Amino acid sequence: MSFDMGPALLFCPGDRPERFEKAAARADAVILDLEDGVAPDAKAAARDAIAQSRLDPSRTIVRVNGLGDRDADLAAVARSPYRTVMVPKAESAADVAGLGDLEVVALCETARGVVGSEQIAADPRVVALMWGAEDLVASLGGTSSRDTSGAYRSVAMHSRSRVLLAAAAHGKVAIDAIRTDIADLAGCLAEATDAAASGFGAKAAIHPAHVPPIREAFRPTDESVDWAARVLAAATGRGGVFRFEGAMVDEPVLMHARRILARTRHGAKGP
Repeated sequence: MSFDMGPALLFCPGDRPERFEKAAARADAVILDLEDGVAPDAKAAARDAIAQSRLDPSRTIVRVNGLGDRDADLAAVARSPYRTVMVPKAESAADVAGLGDLEVVALCETARGVVGSEQIAADPRVVALMWGAEDLVASLGGTSSRDTSGAYRSVAMHSRSRVLLAAAAHGKVAIDAIRTDIADLAGCLAEATDAAASGFGAKAAIHPAHVPPIREAFRPTDESVDWAARVLAAATGRGGVFRFEGAMVDEPVLMHARRILARTRHGAKGP
């Protein structure tokens, strides 16, 4: 299994079918939400709307509810063309069991979920892990994931890193959390730039205004693409460490170069 939906994933409430195609057109992939984005009395209508929609299945994820309310969600997914679901508040492999042949994006957004992220990532059904800051801090008894400067608190950064490492250790994609401040496009760009440089494969958004800065952050610069092509060409036929333009090149450097070119091929969509 693989996950290559692109760097900008946009949430869309499941009870707003008039927004489905717009969201899908504006982002690399859309997350049709049946959980937090939908009021309890609107969930039945949201399930019907998702079941009747016809977006590109390779670019659509359905976020289902927790175990207590999941059966009706899965029945709706079975009626739809979609085969990737996001499981919220995943805390163990048991939380992603019973999903048949569906691919799973596990959302680790509680203390137990972060601690159990490696076990979750090891499950063959799981294709990606995402972390969530606000529910995480709430599960700790805290009141805010960020300090007065807008930066994540240390516990949030630790959790972010732990989920990223768990995903990478098992060859799964890591998805960075949403940024709740919709108006702060510069902050979104800085956060997405750090996510891309750290190894995240994508970042989620709750507003289409965040899609362009996320794409910009994940899109390699022309200079980096040129460097990657040249260093890989220079490595052809060589073994071990060599000198290139005054710098040492070894396998980790070549891995960075390959990643840059892979993003150019698969994730460099326009705004």
